[in-house]
Amino acid sequence: MTAIPAPAGTQYGRRQADIYDAVYGSRGKDWSAEADTVAALVRSRCPDATSVLDVACGTGNHLRRLVELFDRADGLELSVPMGDIARAKVGWERVHTGDMRGFDLGRVYDAVLCMCFSIAYATSTDELCATLRCLAAHTAPDGVVVVEPWWFPERFRHGYVTASAVVQDGRAITRLSHSVRDGDTSRMTIRYTVADAEGIEDFTECEVHSLFTRDQYLTAFDDAGLRAEYREGGPSGRGLFVAAHG
Repeated sequence: MTAIPAPAGTQYGRRQADIYDAVYGSRGKDWSAEADTVAALVRSRCPDATSVLDVACGTGNHLRRLVELFDRADGLELSVPMGDIARAKVGWERVHTGDMRGFDLGRVYDAVLCMCFSIAYATSTDELCATLRCLAAHTAPDGVVVVEPWWFPERFRHGYVTASAVVQDGRAITRLSHSVRDGDTSRMTIRYTVADAEGIEDFTECEVHSLFTRDQYLTAFDDAGLRAEYREGGPSGRGLFVAAHG
């Protein structure tokens, strides 16, 4: 496993990991339905697919459904707290700790996924290329790669704000976010308030995502030896790249 230091702000710590499912579930995120859609897309390209790798699998919500749809479904996650939550859902042996920009699991899969715009944590086109080369190296010769990008620069909304709140399992959580463009990146400041029987805690996180262009993605896929196409729509409206060895 190649170790690459993660840029500041890109690893989910324990506080974020502990509330991740509650926050995004309350915002209507349906991981199971998304996994069904992506699995159908995979099988439209690779009908006999039996194995899948979910890169940057987070807390394992897609993976929990994928283990029901494929004979083998594994995950890769850089954040140890997020990975531990995923392991509790799908089993310790299924989730590997590693960096999408440099990893080697010693096997290939019929499908390799990188969802929830995790690809945008690559901080440069060099890191984007390194990530896609790793994905390609873990994809079987007749397999398929599916990547969900972050916003393209022309589609990013400078100054975008969101707010959500949820009460669940004796805990109340609010999340406020504000996103701005900073050159070729977006910076999202997120303020959380968490109240439970022990009291109230406030904390703020900053997430930085690269605003790669569509052409930069396609060039990076090509560099990795993958023939890619971009499909509009996708789980969050940002589209999907679907690729195969070319």
